[in-house]
Amino acid sequence: MIKEKIFGIFGLGAFGNEICEEMSKKGAKVIVFEKEKKLIDKIKNSVTQAIIIDTTDEDALKNSPIDNIDVAVVAIGTNMQSSIITTALLKKYNVPYIIARAISDIHSQLLTQIGANEVINIEIEEGKRLANKLISPNILERIPISKNQTFAEIMVPKSFVGKSLLKLELRNKFNVNVVSIRKFNMTIDDYGNPQKDDLVIFPKPQDVLEDNDILYIVGSDADIEAIKEF
Repeated sequence: MIKEKIFGIFGLGAFGNEICEEMSKKGAKVIVFEKEKKLIDKIKNSVTQAIIIDTTDEDALKNSPIDNIDVAVVAIGTNMQSSIITTALLKKYNVPYIIARAISDIHSQLLTQIGANEVINIEIEEGKRLANKLISPNILERIPISKNQTFAEIMVPKSFVGKSLLKLELRNKFNVNVVSIRKFNMTIDDYGNPQKDDLVIFPKPQDVLEDNDILYIVGSDADIEAIKEF
């Protein structure tokens, strides 16, 4: 029988609290570690276990149930020192996988050096996301899926409207793959009211693109930007 993973969340700021709530809703086993009693009290009934603890106190931490944890998320935000010490102690006591939140490039580098398996720099990622959105408003969303590939949600360029995927030859001309297309249709309900329905379809070469369609594509950032300029 496969052992169910146990997740440890260290720090209950907005970031840590959101992770706890979402994982608990999905039935995950979550142990929370937080020094503020009032924050523990708010979430203790939603998680597997909630522990009031200063996670920078080595004696307290090693006597807590960290041996049970498969994945630790160090969600401590503005207190860089606490974040680094907590991550280092979790590494010292052999927690298998550690994900740590960083608030700067230096913080990210330090967390990586002391053994975090994965570092999430929310401020930098959100900054990049906003910059991309401002520069390329027709690219609605970008999600990196590897070092060189990005999944993107884009509005169909005006020059593509009325043309089929076969005619556009997006793979040959732009080196991108169309994963799916979202189409919007106006219909009338039983009471005569207009309804806007959306339909996601898996693309076929003969599919013709229409105004307001949304394409879901995979390619490099440069290739996706090239479509925007076409």
